[in-house]
Amino acid sequence: MLLQEAILKRRSIRNFTDYYVSNEEIREIIEAARWAPSWANTQTWEFVIIREKNLIKEVTATYSEKNPATKCSNAASVLIIACAKRGVAGYKQGIKRTKFSEWFMFDLGMAVQNISLKAHELGLGSVVVGLLDHDACRKLIELPEDYEVVVVVPIGKPATEVKEGPPRKELNEFTHSNRFGQSL
Repeated sequence: MLLQEAILKRRSIRNFTDYYVSNEEIREIIEAARWAPSWANTQTWEFVIIREKNLIKEVTATYSEKNPATKCSNAASVLIIACAKRGVAGYKQGIKRTKFSEWFMFDLGMAVQNISLKAHELGLGSVVVGLLDHDACRKLIELPEDYEVVVVVPIGKPATEVKEGPPRKELNEFTHSNRFGQSL
């Protein structure tokens, strides 16, 4: 699969079959995350792989009420919880070096994008879940206090044909030449 095809055809999947995502598939997916760029190569991410059905249900119970990803998360054979250590990305020698103190969010976003694209390449589906009680989830997986749970990514085999995505803005609606507001 070409990268452009994966970018254009990958969709958030919220309905999985009972397919069991193999350990080898998970390794390939996490290997893709490992190669994401990060601030000063800090690689501050951590991924907790949840297979235990009871723990999957407990993690899913931390989602906000009526979260549309609840059903697929409970049906998934694996959840990947993407976490990051605070105070590393965007810092040098313990001193904040960037305007944004949560630079790990950008780094983790790139790693999670790699996870989603690799899952798609493998014929699997994923959805990025951020609407949850992050602190309750952190406690469930016994994550140290200086780390944050950022998102949960359920992965499985799509149960239905993947449809075309929603319309996207035209390039001229969000690109500028040299200065904001000048047409490209």
